[in-house]
Amino acid sequence: MTIKQLRAFLAVAQSLSFAQACERLHLSQPALSLAIKNLEESLGGQLLVRTTRSVALTPEGETLLPIARRLLADWDNTEELLRQHFTLQLGKVSIAAMPSFAGNLLPVALKAFRDRHPKVNVAVHDVINEQVLEMVRNRRVELGIAFEPENLEGLAFTPFYTDRFVAVVPADCALAQRSELTWAELLEQPFITLQRPSTVRLMLEELVAADHGKLPVAFESHQLSTIGRMVAQGLGVSAVPSLCIQQMQELGAHCVALGSPQLERRVGLFRLADHELSSAAQAMCDVLLHIRDWKRVGLPTAYAE
Repeated sequence: MTIKQLRAFLAVAQSLSFAQACERLHLSQPALSLAIKNLEESLGGQLLVRTTRSVALTPEGETLLPIARRLLADWDNTEELLRQHFTLQLGKVSIAAMPSFAGNLLPVALKAFRDRHPKVNVAVHDVINEQVLEMVRNRRVELGIAFEPENLEGLAFTPFYTDRFVAVVPADCALAQRSELTWAELLEQPFITLQRPSTVRLMLEELVAADHGKLPVAFESHQLSTIGRMVAQGLGVSAVPSLCIQQMQELGAHCVALGSPQLERRVGLFRLADHELSSAAQAMCDVLLHIRDWKRVGLPTAYAE
């Protein structure tokens, strides 16, 4: 039983006329008759009684009629729904992004996406770097934005830019007057950082270990915004990705460039390497990749390449 055969049956059953059904479906009478014959053969019995003067439904045809109406209505609704998704009149895309990106640069891309596709729903998962990769791998989201890992493991990665870490100090302290700080100077102060297993925390520990030993953590938090407020209150200093500069400044802290060794890592877009994106996800991907110059939309040029 095919959709074409059901449409042929419904057209005849509703009009009780092969001639009118042919006109409605733009079919020849032999083609319409063949469709009805094939439907009857596939179901195993007669659905219509046809004479030279009239057409009538058999009891089985009466049974099929409301079912055919419902099946064809569902099919037409499904076709229209998918057409709207493919043309981005409807749809949904889920994206996971590490907090430093989600809270600072992602809104720029979301605004551009909404301007182009106002009827597509976007779900943003603001999660730590490791969870971004996990959510993409587990197909909980189609797109992820995070630091580039050492092992992609089935993921495709497209870089946006290289982010360089900066020092975060209280705005009213002597360090805030400097144009650049050394790591030794920064680590003399009580240090505030993200809790493990944050990639930012692990990157800081790895860099500091070589020359300064254990990272001297005085306070730790799950949220960058909390770190910014603690620094602003004079509780200590921190180091964060440069894309957080504006956020830190809005919280009352001050950012200063850090000298060698520079801590930097590429930030970019993740997707499954063997997965075909939905139309909505592909449209979001296109918007994200179109914003090539992320520094122009909010990343300070002094601290990133």
